[in-house]
Amino acid sequence: MAGSPVEWTADRPAQSVRTCIGCRKREPSADLLRIVAQGNALVADPRRRLPGRGAWLHPVSACLSSAERRRAFGRALRVSGHLDISALAQYLENRHEHS
Repeated sequence: MAGSPVEWTADRPAQSVRTCIGCRKREPSADLLRIVAQGNALVADPRRRLPGRGAWLHPVSACLSSAERRRAFGRALRVSGHLDISALAQYLENRHEHS
């Protein structure tokens, strides 16, 4: 397809692109943290193996607070009611300290 606006490159493998529910920016899924709801608690899923619907978030507190303010977790995970983000906030805080 000569002259096509899309050029395919064989040297770059295809990556899945996801949207951060906090800042709404699209990034490769490798740069985002998967979040799942277990009961009424939000849990980080760094290995991407937990069952259920997942939401994607940059692993920074700014995106977490933005997603909480916009009430994006309930919509993205399709759950109703209050969701506890304390375990997720603790995970992000510990991750930041160890990096």
